[in-house]
Amino acid sequence: MKRNAVSNLARRTISALLAALLGAAAEAQTTPAVRPDAGVLAKGEYLARAGDCIACHTAPEGKPFAGGRSMATPFGTLFTSNITPDPETGIGKWTADQFYQMMHTGRSPDGGLLYPAMPFGSYTKVTRTDSDAIYAYLMSVPPVGQANRPHDLRFPYNNRQLILGWRTLFFRDGEFKPDPKQSEEWNRGAYLVEGLGHCGMCHTPINALGGNSESQAFQGGLIPMQNWYAPSLTSNREAGVGDWTIEEISDLLRTGVSRRGAVYGPMAEVTYNSLQYLTPEDTRAMAVYLKSLGQEVPPPVTSRVPTAESSLLLSLGKTVYDGQCASCHGAQGQGKPPHYPPLAGNQSIQMSSAVNAIRMVLNGGYPPGTQGNPRPYGMPPFAQSLSDNEVAAVVTYIRTTWGNHGAAVTAQEANQLRTAPLD
Repeated sequence: MKRNAVSNLARRTISALLAALLGAAAEAQTTPAVRPDAGVLAKGEYLARAGDCIACHTAPEGKPFAGGRSMATPFGTLFTSNITPDPETGIGKWTADQFYQMMHTGRSPDGGLLYPAMPFGSYTKVTRTDSDAIYAYLMSVPPVGQANRPHDLRFPYNNRQLILGWRTLFFRDGEFKPDPKQSEEWNRGAYLVEGLGHCGMCHTPINALGGNSESQAFQGGLIPMQNWYAPSLTSNREAGVGDWTIEEISDLLRTGVSRRGAVYGPMAEVTYNSLQYLTPEDTRAMAVYLKSLGQEVPPPVTSRVPTAESSLLLSLGKTVYDGQCASCHGAQGQGKPPHYPPLAGNQSIQMSSAVNAIRMVLNGGYPPGTQGNPRPYGMPPFAQSLSDNEVAAVVTYIRTTWGNHGAAVTAQEANQLRTAPLD
């Protein structure tokens, strides 16, 4: 009897322990994980906006941050990755350390090399504190179970080991170090422009290997595959802002329009997804930094069009302009700022590359709809109503009239851009 009593007591004890353990496990499964402080999440969301993460990691009609957006390059097509906290297809199993290492070194947690379409060359400047805030925010967004799509790159570019050579030539890791000789505002602007904003990805010339040189930083260049020209930020003949006020620069960044002009093309997307959400203090800091960039002396403009042909283009161009453009932009190109940008004295009209001006005439477009400019005025496309000769003529006219110093363009240049992608 005693033996049976002891046995029964042991069974009851074990049962109680098992029940307690199972109850604790069930409670652990139903108790939500501790969420980061609301302030950290808000900071992370803001910084993710500053880095424009959503633009690349969200496919058209896709779910936010789930990846799958195609990115055409001269080497083939890349597909962006899922950065939602889904544990199987996203970054749900990543730690904050692994996320920082990816941002800082351009390597995935397993040591794999990221293709430099991911701007880790700029993101390496992001501080650990800011990286942790972005990580916390991404871990708070709804997880999406969507497998990453394999890249479609031509041989030999599909061999990731080649990235080692690219990194040797073009990548230097290291967090941003404030310049003690500059103001706190200037350093904040430099951090945003050179780091999270990764402005140099477009505004620095890209060579045949898909890299760029620090010596050419912000000197502008054609964006591969997109056929838009990212103007130089160091030349007053292009997008250099040496003679702009801080307010004019800040307005353009945050709202997409100012009294000096408006943004279109890829820059409109950046303003829409990213810059409009920055504080006035941060866009002002960026303006202070941009205005400090060395203003190079631009080379003299030379036209490749014979003088006699240029004269005919100007004559035809004035006819097209008076009939199609003057009602909005003014008979003398004075415009009606900020809704209808001035053309007289407009730097973007006079750049060495006429690509953007030709594309605007062909395709039209809108500045981005932003909090500061919620109902933007747009420009209609003229590709269907104007011939190549007429497009070349009107672009030549606005680039060379009213004191503008641009060069004439040809009908062949206009024709080549008729098939340029619109997205």
